[in-house]
Amino acid sequence: MNRKSTIAFLMALPLIILILVLVVYPAFYAIYLATLRKSMASVAWMRNCSWLPEAICGYVPFGNIQFLFTRETFWKVVYQSCLFAITAVIFKALIGFIVAHFVHNIPAKGQRKWRGMLLIPWVIPPAMSTLAWLWLFDSSYSAFNYTLSAFNIGPIPWTGDANWARFSVILVNVWVGAPFFMIMYLAALKSVPDQLYEAAEIDGANWWQRIWFITLPMMRNIIAITALFSLIVTFANFDIVRVLTAGGPLDQTHLFATWAFRIGIEGSDIPLGASVSLFMVPILAVAAIFILRDITKRGNEA
Repeated sequence: MNRKSTIAFLMALPLIILILVLVVYPAFYAIYLATLRKSMASVAWMRNCSWLPEAICGYVPFGNIQFLFTRETFWKVVYQSCLFAITAVIFKALIGFIVAHFVHNIPAKGQRKWRGMLLIPWVIPPAMSTLAWLWLFDSSYSAFNYTLSAFNIGPIPWTGDANWARFSVILVNVWVGAPFFMIMYLAALKSVPDQLYEAAEIDGANWWQRIWFITLPMMRNIIAITALFSLIVTFANFDIVRVLTAGGPLDQTHLFATWAFRIGIEGSDIPLGASVSLFMVPILAVAAIFILRDITKRGNEA
């Protein structure tokens, strides 16, 4: 008990127990449910795996995941989740980078005010802010359609058409997440020595060359880590799609999280819902491996 490491472990023990109970145990239980070939609603009902040879159909594990592979909606959700996450992260990174440069070039006295205002979309709970966007996209009282009608455009079925609905959920996600990129990039910009820009300007480098050869190389690790974190959060997004479209129209905006909720909680098939959620793990693991390996490689070179 006189050792600092023992005291530190005891102090952290409540948090460790909480993580084991609320994170580790549910994760392993979800893996166990995914290995079943049975439905939670009916223990006797077996998943259909007729697409496999009869001799191995009853012996191959992960019956729920095999069953998902035979459903057209599942592959639609995979496509929509990748499209949603990749598109949203790219636009959040671009907007965050541009806005960070804008704030960085403001005199120091005015930066605090701008940082506070620009962080508001990220600070507000997404479910609450999405309700406001839901009113803006409303089919009967849309503020956007009212504004567009002044230019003889529309009305646009923001949440009634598949393509417009996908655009709407991506737009809201970008609006919510871009301030996070902005504050991370702003911190990275402040760590770039001004002497590098002064030397480049003396050598005749223009604005774009200073961005390409100084700013981006100095910010590469921050850009990669921020993109990876945002990719994970965006892939697992639930509240925006759930509030705005609930996966509609006709399952055209479902993501992994919302479809898992639909079939697992609302459909009372928790094993199948757990299988949908677990399918995100290999996709995100591959992205994390490539990004972190690149960061480690650059760190060793430095």
